[in-house]
Amino acid sequence: MKSYILLSFCFFSLTIYAQNEKKEVSLEEITIRGKKVINKLDMQTIFPTEKQKMASANGYSILQKLSLPNIRINEISSTISTIDNSGEVQVRIDGIIADKKDLISLNPQNIRKINFIDNPGVRYGENIAYVINIITNKNKNGYVFGFDLTPTLTSLQGQGLTYAKWNTGKNQLSFSYDYSGNKLKGLKKYEKTEYVLNNGEIYEFERNDSKNLNKTQAHGINLEYNWADSTATVFQASLYGGISKTPNNFCIKEINANNIKYVTKNTESNKVKSPILDLYFFHQITPQKSITANTVSTYIETNASNFYEEITPYQYDVNGKTFSSQSEIIYENKIKPFNFYAGINYKYKYTNNEYKKDVSTISKMTQNNVYTFSEIKGSLNDFRYSIGVGLNYIGYKQNNHNYDFWTFRPKVSLDYRITNNLYAKYSYQMSGKVSRIAMISDATIQTNSMELTVGNPDLKPSRDTEHEIKISYNTPRFESFISGYFKNCHKPNMALYYRTEDNHFIYTQINQKEIDVLHTMAYINYWIYPEKLSLALYGGLMRCFNFGNDYTHCYTSGFYTSMITAYFGNWTLQAYTDNGNRFLEGETKGNNCGYTTIQASYRHKDWTFSLYWKNPFTNKYKEYESEIVNTNLHKTISVYNQDFGNSISLNITWRLSRGKKYVSADKTINLQDKETGIIRR
Repeated sequence: MKSYILLSFCFFSLTIYAQNEKKEVSLEEITIRGKKVINKLDMQTIFPTEKQKMASANGYSILQKLSLPNIRINEISSTISTIDNSGEVQVRIDGIIADKKDLISLNPQNIRKINFIDNPGVRYGENIAYVINIITNKNKNGYVFGFDLTPTLTSLQGQGLTYAKWNTGKNQLSFSYDYSGNKLKGLKKYEKTEYVLNNGEIYEFERNDSKNLNKTQAHGINLEYNWADSTATVFQASLYGGISKTPNNFCIKEINANNIKYVTKNTESNKVKSPILDLYFFHQITPQKSITANTVSTYIETNASNFYEEITPYQYDVNGKTFSSQSEIIYENKIKPFNFYAGINYKYKYTNNEYKKDVSTISKMTQNNVYTFSEIKGSLNDFRYSIGVGLNYIGYKQNNHNYDFWTFRPKVSLDYRITNNLYAKYSYQMSGKVSRIAMISDATIQTNSMELTVGNPDLKPSRDTEHEIKISYNTPRFESFISGYFKNCHKPNMALYYRTEDNHFIYTQINQKEIDVLHTMAYINYWIYPEKLSLALYGGLMRCFNFGNDYTHCYTSGFYTSMITAYFGNWTLQAYTDNGNRFLEGETKGNNCGYTTIQASYRHKDWTFSLYWKNPFTNKYKEYESEIVNTNLHKTISVYNQDFGNSISLNITWRLSRGKKYVSADKTINLQDKETGIIRR
């Protein structure tokens, strides 16, 4: 209710003061006001308005103002995610996968256009729901210096980035240093569990946080060299080194075990070091032919310790080392009447995690992944089409466990222009989904005195089939679409809970029957007053079907998002709210709770100042809740975070740039790896 009242207040306040100032922009011989969207076969191309670019401090800021459907932008924590938890959002700048430092240092004034891909092909990687590719102009000769600081005024947390870029002729040299940290005490977890014992007795357990401390520190340095011969040849090399640690975090819990009450303490620490080397090459052979190559090598070293005492003390340490190397080559030929793409991707990964003390095991894992694909894209009158086919091989070995898994991966997209503004689209694809590396470990971790998490090295990838129908209607001031989406997961990794003879409860995953998802949604983005006031609305329904070997669970949920943005000269006001994401997967019903923010930004020359009010009027913000609906184990969890309720943050951005602009070549691939393969308690 607070969210509705808040949005209504902002809407009417902004409407009263907004002025209907008409500012015309000429684009492709069409006079438009506001944002221009061009529908293509596999994407939307968006041209941000000058008002939006002038009012934005960095990449996160401009993306927030575009109100992309099903995308949640958190400018305070510098994160981009899907609202419905359907997968990851991959952001690229000129085709290169971008991280936090890239988006923060991005000057919105240099943006030419943004390609929003809502049905990315398999060439973009696993579990990618959306791809956002920001196309820019770069400085040919000149420099860029700047910093971005975001301290939170109501709690001890913040982050920052300093960066510098030098351009001379064909050469560009970049340096950046990022840092973040927090010391928070407001996170509280409340858990109530009913265990059905072998004799039929119900054993009740409550675990409630009474006091905790969460500290994190992270530092990263990046060096990058780029050589570009106009748009014909591009070479880029980057070296990144990062370190993060969580020193001596603790949580004090109040336990009520069948009316026996006591207090326990959990402590944990963690340190991760990771260097990454990224090499990229692009060459335009002829005006029609090009070749692109990319290779990334990553090393991750992890040292973690965890202590927990519930009835009896339990402690384990982990020393982990992970090395991965990924390479990809893509060939493109623009031959009439279609474009032809072909490529091959190879990934090697070695994981060695040694568990000590109460967990004593060494988990050594080797994975090989080879993926070849080809695709054609073309048009015929009012029809546009894309037809692709791929073959994926996954080889896996862990001690005495191994498998060889092949997946045939077709993809088809058909787009029909009904009128100049009305389009209909159908897409289909099949792919394979690999379980998280941690869950195929052969380690066993005690979660508490009653529960254990057991890895399953015999897990196999699943086969997913997806269908989507979308109808969109766009004008210079109005964008909209309705869509229906269906996904079938055959033999997916699903939760399995079982009870042992000594009344312990095991959580693991096995390949079970099927998961189906039906998703319907609608989206509207409208310039109420061109260049002054915009409103975006997004919502829909989701139905989940979980068919396990011995259970069937179904669940229906609704979702909505709304955002209103007003521009007053150098000032920008914005209000955003959503109701989160409710889902059911396996035997867990979850809710990533809603999020609301109000922000005001002011720009003066090279400086931008922004104030964020996060989850206003909510001192005890509920961040997450879940329910396990297993026959023998029923558990409810609620997580509250006072540090994120009624939170106020300040962002200060300074950027100084000098130089002439030129259009850069788009980098089309990039690879990265962050998975350590460690099971957490």
